Amino acid sequence: QVQLVESGGGLVQPGGSLRLSCAASGSIFVIKAAGWYRQGPGKQRELVAAITSGGSTNYADSVKGRFTISRDNAKNTVYLQMNSLKPEDTAVYLCNAEGLTVAGTDIVEVTYWGQGTQVTVSS
Repeated sequence: QVQLVESGGGLVQPGGSLRLSCAASGSIFVIKAAGWYRQGPGKQRELVAAITSGGSTNYADSVKGRFTISRDNAKNTVYLQMNSLKPEDTAVYLCNAEGLTVAGTDIVEVTYWGQGTQVTVSS
């Protein structure tokens, strides 16, 4: 069983920074592409940042220039560096990863979600 474990959330003042991590654990799972989503109170889930297997990135307009998604393939971990945080960034942040795992004698492509980590930006 593969699990995506997010960490790094918390309470931060406006203008502060946080770094979220998303690490795959459990069974064999090699992350190919990943994305960070967020869901604020009473809002729909939205894609914040994504990174492809080749390292290309894209961002929501609301976070461009402030957030950076990156990956460490050796650690099978994806990060989200969040700077200049604003109260409107308050949300549960979730990691989504597409990758390869072993099923019996086959290698299959699967997608997993993490459990989410709370980010609260408030003075």
